[in-house]
Amino acid sequence: MSEVRAGDAAFVGNIPQMYDDLLVPIFFEAPAQSVAAAIAQTRPTTILETAAGTGALTRAMLAATAARITATDLNQPMLDAARARTDSDRVTWDVADALDLTYPDETFDVVTCQFGVMFFPDRVRGYTEAHRVLKPGGAFVFTVWDTIDTNAISDTVTRALRPEAGDVDLEFLARTPYGHAQDDVLESELRAAGFVDIEITHVDGTGRTNAHDAAVAVCEGTPLRGEIEQHPTMTLDRAGRLGEAALRERFGAGEFDAPMRWVEIVAR
Repeated sequence: MSEVRAGDAAFVGNIPQMYDDLLVPIFFEAPAQSVAAAIAQTRPTTILETAAGTGALTRAMLAATAARITATDLNQPMLDAARARTDSDRVTWDVADALDLTYPDETFDVVTCQFGVMFFPDRVRGYTEAHRVLKPGGAFVFTVWDTIDTNAISDTVTRALRPEAGDVDLEFLARTPYGHAQDDVLESELRAAGFVDIEITHVDGTGRTNAHDAAVAVCEGTPLRGEIEQHPTMTLDRAGRLGEAALRERFGAGEFDAPMRWVEIVAR
């Protein structure tokens, strides 16, 4: 199972703006719509969202449900960006640690987390906290990315950087976002946290973008940026050009729909 290293969960500097402008449209809007639809089927009145980021799933849930949403994240800059783009009195924004929630037991109908649990230092502890704050019969609905080879943009950029990376690790994407798609591990960790009814579904989708925007998003808008900036010879500009060239070679110069796959989990 992949480890989470210090810095893998750091979203600072200009990353929130880059995340919202580029990563959300490419990677997160389609999964958010899918997850929001799954949540709507449970007819919740109260939802807790952890690792809300800049609010892609928050906005999708507002459109799909009539629930009141408590949207939380560890990073205040991410919540500031989410609040700026979300106009609703049904959302309460709160800085919170998903592994140490301050909410009372049995408070929410649904707990949800879009592409956040891969960054938890202790996933069982995070799942246990979700279980604790759920009402009896409540659902924990969350997503992780499938393996990197099923996600064309990130896979292409990662492969493009390897020849010049040398012995320096530039494998953040494979290690963390795309390193936690093992069904047996997901199920065993959820059962350890107290969940008994677990559904795991692998979902195929696409992200529409172009080679330039996709390369910038991946190289500058994720914590991969930190690994690139620490590399003794590679620069962000060089990494972006390598990624863009590889994406153009694979998908062409114009806009394209890149295959991606994620995993949706509903645990009750």
